[in-house]
Amino acid sequence: MHVGTGRRSVLWASALMGSLVLTACSGSGSGADAGAEAKVTITPGSGTAVKLGSPISVKADGGRLTEVEVKDAKGNKVEGRMSGDGASWTSDGNAGPGATYTVHTKAKGGKNGKGKESTASATFTTEQAEKVNKLTNTPGNGSTVGTGMPVSILFDHPVDKDKRAGIEKSLTVTTQPKVEGSWGWVKDWSGQDRIDWRPKDYWPTGTKVSVKGNLSGVDSGEGGWFARNYDFGFSIGADRKAVIDVPAHKLTMIEDGKEVGHIMGSAGSPTDPTRGGIHTVRSKNAAETMDSATIGHGNEWMLDSKWVTHLTASGTFLHSAPWNNSIGVENNSHGCFGMTTSDAKKIYDFLLIGSTVEVKNTTSTKVTDVGNGLEVWQETWDQWKKRSALT
Repeated sequence: MHVGTGRRSVLWASALMGSLVLTACSGSGSGADAGAEAKVTITPGSGTAVKLGSPISVKADGGRLTEVEVKDAKGNKVEGRMSGDGASWTSDGNAGPGATYTVHTKAKGGKNGKGKESTASATFTTEQAEKVNKLTNTPGNGSTVGTGMPVSILFDHPVDKDKRAGIEKSLTVTTQPKVEGSWGWVKDWSGQDRIDWRPKDYWPTGTKVSVKGNLSGVDSGEGGWFARNYDFGFSIGADRKAVIDVPAHKLTMIEDGKEVGHIMGSAGSPTDPTRGGIHTVRSKNAAETMDSATIGHGNEWMLDSKWVTHLTASGTFLHSAPWNNSIGVENNSHGCFGMTTSDAKKIYDFLLIGSTVEVKNTTSTKVTDVGNGLEVWQETWDQWKKRSALT
């Protein structure tokens, strides 16, 4: 989402010297602090063009801040932290590009904050960014997903390698109950930059996940500046998995660690074997056309299929194959696992987006890249942690 333009000049609610704005001074204290008054300084200062990447800060000399409120032009509150002694406040992130902010503060003078009360207000506008970077998050806010689902953030524009550590520090994942995990940088199948967060082990059912990106005013390099913060969450649903034994032509459905059903099918042929390892269900489609051109087979086929469960971005699917007369007898597909229409519907309904499908005993030697779908489980935990820009 692009932030509105606004004037490049810095605007102040009350025009006073420097970055100091004091209004409506009143109140009285007692003792040595009775006549004391705090000098409040709001930064960015008055009369300067506010550069991109600037934090917002408030300082009270000779007193303590009692209230700091910062909002953008749309009324969105900017979060920040007060120092232990109440003498300063700093925003959690930076001011976003092309945005106008209003700061209101209250302070009391004296070492113990029992002197005169003073107020300070400021309004300023930041510079425009030549390019703004945005992101798309998976899973969607409020969704319920399977126990193998990573947090996946896809960037619209490239992210410079020397900017990745700062961006990663601006992203937080909070879980209830607490779950160990790590961010890892990925090149998406589309060619775009991506960062995923995966738990060390599969999510426990019922886990609540909250993701925050304090990215407003953060520079991604060539891809431009981020203009807003992000906040989304999701829940972990039923513990459902599938395991495909390629030579046995069999898919086993597993729930809460117990086998709950079997489905016979046809995996990839010896010349196009099904990719091995642990895949994550990335999407599902009730009906679609299987086009040979999308996986490098020219115009060999164009077939309509129902109940399609997508694994890799390169075209490893679970789907109905009503044209196949050798289901459960011969592996003759081009890498997918084909089933009868009724069985494809069963697995379509059983697996959640984010459930895992493990392919065993395949002859395929292809290594599935993490970015070829949501393939974070193709790597060990130690391998995955090395993808972090903070290691």
